[in-house]
Amino acid sequence: MRAMILAAGRGERLRPITDDIPKALVEVAGKSVLEWHLERVSAAGITQVVINLGWHGEQIVERIGSGERYGIEIAYSDEGDEVLETGGGIHKALPLLGDDPFLVINSDIFTDIPVPPVRLRDEHLGHLVTVPRPGYLEHGDFNIEDGLIRRTEHPRYTYAGFAIYRPELFANCEAGRFSVVPLMFEAADAGRLSGSVYEGRWADIGTPERLAALRKQLDGKKEGPA
Repeated sequence: MRAMILAAGRGERLRPITDDIPKALVEVAGKSVLEWHLERVSAAGITQVVINLGWHGEQIVERIGSGERYGIEIAYSDEGDEVLETGGGIHKALPLLGDDPFLVINSDIFTDIPVPPVRLRDEHLGHLVTVPRPGYLEHGDFNIEDGLIRRTEHPRYTYAGFAIYRPELFANCEAGRFSVVPLMFEAADAGRLSGSVYEGRWADIGTPERLAALRKQLDGKKEGPA
């Protein structure tokens, strides 16, 4: 399996922290969140990783390089000044991701989620990892029924920014800027998206307040995802 880490975004919610650095290089417990993710996928035996680039992408290339020191091979998908959002970014990177299902990780989460040991059923287009809805959110994103992601009136779970997709999920997409969320919804409504709930360490660090809270929690421990 190959992996893609979504690192191109401007990080608007994290400003002013992200005025001068990409959000993927924001540091928690002594290293950037991107480096935590690279170490995790490498430990899981994934050796080929795609990172998309946008805002201050040159800093990511300078910091991470070829991936050799993480035991992986990194390919960069450069979106330049036209950041393509989640769906468009994945679609652009498909030639680098191959024909098999691949892992996608958001770069603005801090977690010890293991790489899901999921074998997609033939009829499934993907698998989403979810977490119990954090208290700061008014509502969740999905429920899970019989192992399938469902959109219901009172969703209990929040998408964790961790997913496995088949390339076929993007088969009818055109190049350009778009979100992956409508594709999730379509696949879920068709019963073609499996899901699981993770209840371990997970934090969305997409705002200065949430980042500060996590850093305070970890202060002095110098510990990352176990």
